[in-house]
Amino acid sequence: MTGAYQPSMLDLMPGSPDALTALTGRLTRHQLTAGAWVDVLPGWLTGSDTVFETLLGIDWRAERRQMYDGVVDVPRLLRWFGGQETLPHPALTEAKAALNAHYAEELGEEFVTAGMCLYRDGRDSVAWHGDTLGRSARHDTMIAIVSFGSPRNLLLRPRAGEHETLRFSLGHGDLIVMGGSCQRTWEHAVPKTARAVGPRVSVQFRPAGVA
Repeated sequence: MTGAYQPSMLDLMPGSPDALTALTGRLTRHQLTAGAWVDVLPGWLTGSDTVFETLLGIDWRAERRQMYDGVVDVPRLLRWFGGQETLPHPALTEAKAALNAHYAEELGEEFVTAGMCLYRDGRDSVAWHGDTLGRSARHDTMIAIVSFGSPRNLLLRPRAGEHETLRFSLGHGDLIVMGGSCQRTWEHAVPKTARAVGPRVSVQFRPAGVA
């Protein structure tokens, strides 16, 4: 069973625009172990129903991947936008620019690509992993994620163990940025849920060469 998505009260206000709130002074940084950290800002993008509706209509792609002795369906739909592609909604272009301006000194480069995942209902998920297919396997970096739609839990745990699993409920317009050594020393996941939940889109901004 799939739960219906419920717009926020801000999204229901007549004429409510897509608007980014300030980053400076509003982000909460959680210092983790081994040089990892996450910044969190709930409701960063307000009035975001139009963004969500646009994202639901893009050319999502179903993928299959090798898993042990067979090939299985990836339990979510995917779309990747390279640095030269136009993002499907102007608010996403503005979001990337705002992130680049805020993290310019700390990151030392720009967010370039935008990977997107569509979790259609509670059966869609992503298993424990770190994004270590590129430079993040060896170097500190950042991945900024903006969520749209129904809230889902993003879990984080250290690869070395000996630490409680952290849980962040990310919903409409929420921002989380994973930085430092997070991709190498911690793992993250979006688990399946038996609750009736509506669709969620995750937009992941990355520097070039980070996957």
